[in-house]
Amino acid sequence: MNAAENGLIPGAANSAGTKAYVARFAGTLADEHFSDFLNTRIKLSSLGVGTFPGGVDDVTDVAVAAIVARALQAGINVVDTGANYRLGRAGRAVGVGIAKAMAAGIQREEFFVVGKGGFLTFPGGRPEDPLTFFREEVAAKGLGKEEDLVQGVHCLSPEYIAWQLDMLRAQTGLGTLDVFLVDQPEVHIPLIDKEQMYRKLVDVFTMLEAAVQANKIRYYGISTFNACRVETDNTLFQSLTSLIGLAEKAAGQGNRHHLRVVQLPFNALMPEAYTRFSQVTGQGNIGSTIQAAFQLKLTIMASHPLGKGLLAREEVPSLQEAMPELADAAQRAIQFVRSTPGIGVTLVGLSTPLHLPDVLAVARQLPLSKERYLAMFEKEQ
Repeated sequence: MNAAENGLIPGAANSAGTKAYVARFAGTLADEHFSDFLNTRIKLSSLGVGTFPGGVDDVTDVAVAAIVARALQAGINVVDTGANYRLGRAGRAVGVGIAKAMAAGIQREEFFVVGKGGFLTFPGGRPEDPLTFFREEVAAKGLGKEEDLVQGVHCLSPEYIAWQLDMLRAQTGLGTLDVFLVDQPEVHIPLIDKEQMYRKLVDVFTMLEAAVQANKIRYYGISTFNACRVETDNTLFQSLTSLIGLAEKAAGQGNRHHLRVVQLPFNALMPEAYTRFSQVTGQGNIGSTIQAAFQLKLTIMASHPLGKGLLAREEVPSLQEAMPELADAAQRAIQFVRSTPGIGVTLVGLSTPLHLPDVLAVARQLPLSKERYLAMFEKEQ
């Protein structure tokens, strides 16, 4: 049964659609606000809407839907959500926002939706006994085993993550998500070691390759918090080349894999993905995660540009000095991340419509030149 027969909106972001989207804003947004999704001709906005933050209530649902609808109509064509966000409510709010934007004329092929799974979805709030919840709602339904669970909150099983993928498709109303990310698989490493985690991850990647073939997703990747920022001798470290190796194994010999995205935290206080040289680049040398990703044809999506709100409240002196033309600390923090060479999309978590104008104000600015950007690092030394 295809997406349309399921009542889901068919289609996905494509080259023609996203180029038409760029053309909508030719008079108001610079072309540099958009860049190619690597190895495709899909155009992505340099800024995207994240939907992690906010209260678990109807007011926030309405607010997030309004943010998504407005952003899609204002030059932001990337939206990120997760199956566990706001106890499973974020995806529905995104779906309402998408429906509003499409009713206003935005086409499905013009925007790019990121979903993610791995952390348990607790629709009724976090239970007092997560293990009992897991046994009743996951294991009993054949979606995962107890050895797939860590910290009572994360399940690395292909069946459970496939269930979360289908849940997000239903919530957003989209037959095909543009990319689906496995969220923080590194949390399993301290319990089962890296090699066992990789064995589980290749099973999940195999499921995601099948989801590509079934037209449920176009691409997949991982979202990390620590794995691509820590030193190479840290047990949580993950090499991009190892992840590509897992994807190649999942795709099968002679088949092209669909691993395309790495999402990681990046901001003025957490610059390791740019400053720490820890990854094999694919060209025989060592580089930063951002450099290596570019050379390996992986798109970097940066999360936490505001440092969970801290950088919206507190000025970083080097940023304030370097960007006096911007109105406030939030705009400067976002512009810093968005201007980092090699970052494809900067995702700004929003749950208050009054914060969206800061994102749109940055979108109207040109990214910083490489010279202006690097000068901030020189002043910090």
